[in-house]
Amino acid sequence: MRAITQHSFGGPEVLTIVDAPEPRPLPTEVVVRVKAIGLNPLEPRLREGEFPLLGQPPFILGWDISGVIEEAFTWRFRPGDEVFGMPLFPRVANGYAELVAAPALHLARKPASLSHVEASALPVVGLTAWQGLVDLAGVTEGDRVLVHGGGGGVGHVAIQIAKALGAHVVTTASGSKREFVEKLGADEVIDYTAVDFTEAVGDIDVVLDTLGGDTVERSLGVLRPGGHLVTAVAEDDKELIAKFEAAGRQFSGIAVDPDPVGLHRLVELVEQGKLRVHVQETFPFERIADAHRLMERGHLQGKLVLTV
Repeated sequence: MRAITQHSFGGPEVLTIVDAPEPRPLPTEVVVRVKAIGLNPLEPRLREGEFPLLGQPPFILGWDISGVIEEAFTWRFRPGDEVFGMPLFPRVANGYAELVAAPALHLARKPASLSHVEASALPVVGLTAWQGLVDLAGVTEGDRVLVHGGGGGVGHVAIQIAKALGAHVVTTASGSKREFVEKLGADEVIDYTAVDFTEAVGDIDVVLDTLGGDTVERSLGVLRPGGHLVTAVAEDDKELIAKFEAAGRQFSGIAVDPDPVGLHRLVELVEQGKLRVHVQETFPFERIADAHRLMERGHLQGKLVLTV
């Protein structure tokens, strides 16, 4: 099979297509013939060696996949089933490949209403938003939820999940993305390029942060007493945690993990017409370096996907 690997840390040019052995499934696993691969901003950082999550090269990046079961060593799926998921994260899943071996529990049947491209874009961002809003913050009907970066990968899915839960959703986004986030269901949109969100909103029950930096600390002032900030960026900042606790607010960091229950709940929302993932652009397998360059520029609207 073909796979995209790297033998050193560096820029997008270190990503190379090689012939690799086909993976073999263990008991309870399947082999997926991949049709599309969702790309995530974490991957360029790992490629560069910014932090050693996967150890030293060589390794194969990638987690978000959608495809067809090629071989099943489990009762959960049969060859020919269309599936999608985020296997093994944050361990190596070898997702940038034509064939991927994965635990069956880390996959779900692809909704018929989603293409493989759309399905591959959903797991990481969808499970991050679901675990943050539902499992950690317990968002319920009537809550006021602030989603930072509503036009991005996690943010645009979080808006839809919060709305499906019955929340009043406020989001920060650039002016160019106002129409996009409003169509997703945002009740209030704050153009962060023109307005300080701390002066535009308050009495928030839950903040979901995908940006990091000073956005996290500044969000303290918009939370109601007892309110909850969930961040996917600054989860280990002990000083921030202490500051929130001293102010009577909750602080939680989230590192997404494979979650069959959450994945199936996302499928339910898709099938109910309450959730759709937006793909800004697709790239063929051979143009992985170009896709990484675009990710590194930032300010994406939704997700990027690699087609196999």
